[in-house]
Amino acid sequence: MSDSKFMLEALKEAKNAFKQGEVPVGAVIVSNGKIVAKGQNKRETEHNSLCHAEIEAINEACRVLGRWRLDGCILYVTLEPCPMCTGAIINSRIDRVVFGAYDEKAGSMGTMVNLCELDYNHRPAIVGGYMESECKQVLTEFFSGLRK
Repeated sequence: MSDSKFMLEALKEAKNAFKQGEVPVGAVIVSNGKIVAKGQNKRETEHNSLCHAEIEAINEACRVLGRWRLDGCILYVTLEPCPMCTGAIINSRIDRVVFGAYDEKAGSMGTMVNLCELDYNHRPAIVGGYMESECKQVLTEFFSGLRK
């Protein structure tokens, strides 16, 4: 599968979050060309500020793969990771991150700050703005609905 097919899977997760009244962010983790984990925002559902799509996907990938080191894995996420999620990505040793929309308020892979440029023990490769318009559209629809 190509990056676009995996990002489309992350978008499906975002749309599922939208249906649940969550900020529509979705994530998938791929290992050896196969999706091993999916995640979507669940902060409202779970009443837990840690339940971001990336964290949900990382937790599932660790469980499925039976290890905390997710080297060899790629994370596809519809919104640029925040500081918490970027920290989790660094700590889990994910090799590559492909994100869609840039996050002007909390983006920590280049927009507000790039935590991956700091001298941590791991630096994932980053592709930002991938399928940006599709990822942005879901967020725009969600927030415009809230304002009505």
